[in-house]
Amino acid sequence: MKPTLLVLAAGMGSRYGGLKQMDGLGPHEETIIDYSIYDAVKAGFGKVVYIVREYFLEQFKETVARKYSRVICADGSPLEFVFVTQELDKIPARFTLNPDRQKPWGTAHAVLMAKDVIDGPFVVINGDDFYGRESFGIAGEWCRAHAASQGVFGIIGFALENTLSENGSVSRGICSYGSDNRLTGVVEHLEIKKDEDGVIRGNNSTNGEHVELKGQDLCSMNMWCFTPDYFTKSQAIFESFLESNIGELKKEFYIPYAMDCMIKDRSAVCDVLATPSHWFGVTFKEDRPSVVAKFAELVQTGVYPSPLH
Repeated sequence: MKPTLLVLAAGMGSRYGGLKQMDGLGPHEETIIDYSIYDAVKAGFGKVVYIVREYFLEQFKETVARKYSRVICADGSPLEFVFVTQELDKIPARFTLNPDRQKPWGTAHAVLMAKDVIDGPFVVINGDDFYGRESFGIAGEWCRAHAASQGVFGIIGFALENTLSENGSVSRGICSYGSDNRLTGVVEHLEIKKDEDGVIRGNNSTNGEHVELKGQDLCSMNMWCFTPDYFTKSQAIFESFLESNIGELKKEFYIPYAMDCMIKDRSAVCDVLATPSHWFGVTFKEDRPSVVAKFAELVQTGVYPSPLH
């Protein structure tokens, strides 16, 4: 069984100043997505689904065709690619879109765009985040173990200290879970940084409290493991979300919100899967030099070949 990799690449890149999904950051202009796909193929994935916007769909297709035409999966078959678009008006017909809304509907809406092209276990990632080879190995193993499962999903949890930025404070969803490693919630914390005394602190978005955090606290970097029944469950939650928010200009339908609804109504459980990988990514243009340096180091130490494909 070859899992599918679902890449969320529809972000506008407004804070970054361009399409960061296509920005060459590796020694031979490799993108972050290129490294994710390389790691996914090594972990046994056989299909990649891109969620993109209509206005850069053709450019994306041409780039992928040029880069990946000769990539072969572990079983000798060619790597399969599918492209799906996320647009504001892709909502159930019974709802009328607010003509003033410009903001996308969010990550959980983006995932729903792929419901007709995925029929097996799949892993969701952001196109502008580097997750590390170990993370894809863990996710691939989970997918193979849950090929016939329903109502059981997974989240790859990163140690908070492995996700901090060198360029200032960050926001992270801190995972809470029980002794059975089942997710009970994801609480967003804002302005997280390591202070001069070496202690990591941040603001709990739920109650506004300024709290100390542990470096080994597991946080969500939006890497999820799902089976196809996720689509049906999430679609129902999305329609309920729209009933309350169809007129809103900025509220978004996020994956943690959908998962929280499933956990609360007991329609699903979610395994928390810890990874030793270090995350890094590009949010602002200022992040670019450090990411370029990290990829150069990974090549120099033999983690990745150069060029990648």
